[in-house]
Amino acid sequence: MKGFLQQLFDYNFYCNKKLIGQLHSMEQVPENCIRLFSHILNAHHIWNQRILEKQPDFTVWQEQPVQNWEDIHYDNQRTSFEIITNTDDLNKRVEYENSEGRTFANDVKDILFHVVNHSTHHRGQIMMDLRASGTAPEPLDYIFYKR
Repeated sequence: MKGFLQQLFDYNFYCNKKLIGQLHSMEQVPENCIRLFSHILNAHHIWNQRILEKQPDFTVWQEQPVQNWEDIHYDNQRTSFEIITNTDDLNKRVEYENSEGRTFANDVKDILFHVVNHSTHHRGQIMMDLRASGTAPEPLDYIFYKR
């Protein structure tokens, strides 16, 4: 399971890095792309902090300056790899409050899978926004990554 999660986070890192590169190369990044990519980074950070039982530094919809994306992304990846490597029991339950103050509990493995799946979902939305603004997005399908 740890190996599979590491592969998923490698894929997630690869996709986000490619998307950061494409967005950085644009003369004007569409506002919704900034909002959604900031959300991807913030949510990843928040989930890592929940697993580590720490307070997050960001709120879920906080807009991040485009020039900070790479650093936040790298820190998220490093932290997730440390969690995967150092967690003895991926079935361990993590209790947390969501952004609306409701209490929940989920397994570490399910939270980690959610981070990757959540990122994929919002990357798809960003790709639609890029297409709508006349920019062809980079292909980020998992199978292309594995080729």
